[in-house]
Amino acid sequence: MGRHGRPTPSQTAVKTKPRETRPTSDWGRVTVPSGPEVISFKQLAGFAGIFLATWLAYLPGLHGGLVWDDAAHVTPRDLRSLHGLWRIWFELGATQQYYPLLHSAFWMEHRLWGGALLGYHLVNVFQHAICACLLVLIVRYLKLPGAWLAGFIFALHPVCVEAVAWISEQKDTLSGVFYLASALVYLHFDRDRKRSQYFWALVLFVLALLCKTVTATLPAALLVVFWWQRGGLDWRRDVRPLLPWFVIGAGSGLFTAWVEATFIGAKGAGYDLTLAQHFLLIGRVLCFYAAKVVWPFNLLFSYPHWQLDPTVWWQYLYPFAVIVVLAGLIALARRKDAAVQRGPLAGFLFFAGTLFPVLGFLHVFPFKYSYVADHFQYLAMLGIIVPVAWLIAQISLHIPKVASAAIAFFVVAILGVSTWRQAALYHDPETLYRATLAGNPKSWMTHNNLGIYLAEKPGRLDDAIAEFEATIRIRPDHMKAHMNLGNALMDKPGRLADSIAEYHIALQLDPNYAPAHDNLGVALMQMPGSLPEAITEFETAVRLRPNDARTHEMLGIGLSQTPDKLPEAIAEFQEALRIEPGNADLYIDLGDALAKIPERRQEAIAQYEAALRSGTDAETRQELMKRLQDLRAGPDTEKR
Repeated sequence: MGRHGRPTPSQTAVKTKPRETRPTSDWGRVTVPSGPEVISFKQLAGFAGIFLATWLAYLPGLHGGLVWDDAAHVTPRDLRSLHGLWRIWFELGATQQYYPLLHSAFWMEHRLWGGALLGYHLVNVFQHAICACLLVLIVRYLKLPGAWLAGFIFALHPVCVEAVAWISEQKDTLSGVFYLASALVYLHFDRDRKRSQYFWALVLFVLALLCKTVTATLPAALLVVFWWQRGGLDWRRDVRPLLPWFVIGAGSGLFTAWVEATFIGAKGAGYDLTLAQHFLLIGRVLCFYAAKVVWPFNLLFSYPHWQLDPTVWWQYLYPFAVIVVLAGLIALARRKDAAVQRGPLAGFLFFAGTLFPVLGFLHVFPFKYSYVADHFQYLAMLGIIVPVAWLIAQISLHIPKVASAAIAFFVVAILGVSTWRQAALYHDPETLYRATLAGNPKSWMTHNNLGIYLAEKPGRLDDAIAEFEATIRIRPDHMKAHMNLGNALMDKPGRLADSIAEYHIALQLDPNYAPAHDNLGVALMQMPGSLPEAITEFETAVRLRPNDARTHEMLGIGLSQTPDKLPEAIAEFQEALRIEPGNADLYIDLGDALAKIPERRQEAIAQYEAALRSGTDAETRQELMKRLQDLRAGPDTEKR
């Protein structure tokens, strides 16, 4: 006792304000996380296993070629400079979709390994493995059993093959990394309430949006998680911090929809659905994707385009099935105030909510080919995978460890083998397209893409023509198929007139398509006496696409064949070089035009020298050296 009989400080019971406790979760008989987790060596080995398994599963597709629109993503020639990087960020229409961070990543990758496609495939596989590891961290953070199984299922699920093996879909894996990283950081913020965590979570969310705006669903997904944990949502704690996220995400999604309609062409009668058709589409899409996650077989690069007919009774079975499942999950969630009861409904809400951008409410360009695609559910499928992994983990509690390990191994092995087989289809475009046509023979898009691929292969021109003709039989109004057929026929001896006829059909379908005017001009130049018509076509192409270097080049070539129009031809070549500086072919074209004017031969020499500095193949370099020698020797030498 101290003086006056008072207790000493050491004897005083320390009274502190009770620590605020978080709601507990009985999902798997564990609690909501209360502190950071230290990653052990065993866990690092698990992450290494995910990377190794993912690499092995995708090994057959690592040397795959360019598919469909890959050429527009592996950084086109006019975007490879620093100015091109500026255009990626600040010029709408410079890239197919306004995903500037994605195309900046492609820009950087092209700087690193150019056209070596292996590098792009490895990056995609690496990013997919990172997504699987982040999923493990999130599920472990939420203290859900089956975290590692969920990570391996996601890493090796064959539905993911389209997103991983298709170079263009790096938008899925890269945005997925930022999406899942943002979710993990925000979950830490939800516990600690540190501003720095909120800031970095928001930054990662914005980065995800700059890769693919389907990630705009993240704030809604986070609210689903909080509802699952707590049984309700608090405005101040749960909703208010995410309001800026909803605003940013909605704005990004609407902007992307406008870009797709304005610059890509996602508009018109083919995209407008009635209310009844929307109802049918939502139900069928949800059933389709859920079925492919549970039974991932007969996967196609392009699925048949459904005819949504409200007068056909059986089409209502899909939305009816969704309503029945949803009603059952709601009833289950209300049976008892327990997270384990709310879990299945939370998974459904995550699954359906993440698919919201592709349920028909927004115009998505690929809808002209099919309403569904495997890569559309790259993130949404987590709403099914995580509950399934939890269910398997729960079952394993009641059986011997050897049996539970065998079940997990069997599931992962089956998925891994299926992914290996599916990835093998991406070994080359012809294999992929043939497999797609075997499952969807009316896919006019696939016939057309196969024709484009075959047209570039020596000795396969007849096969290419057959594919273009098949496309036109299925879709007579396919303007680009007519143009592609015209291109192929122009390379066939004696078919020039047929080629010109196809170009005219293409222009009847779309009079404002500049490449068709351009190609028609090339064909007309080969017809005796048709040079004036060819020049008219080139002039139309330039008017429609004034910032395209090729259109100016072709007009310049046409004008250069008329002696009194050489100054105009030179001006067109100069404009093409302004648009695309450093192009060796344009330097050569300009040099050829200048060389025809005796007093401008020194300028021609300068252009040939610029072409040599820009880099040419050995044969072109030898020809340029000969031209330079003749020009430097002067007109007297040429006369001799």
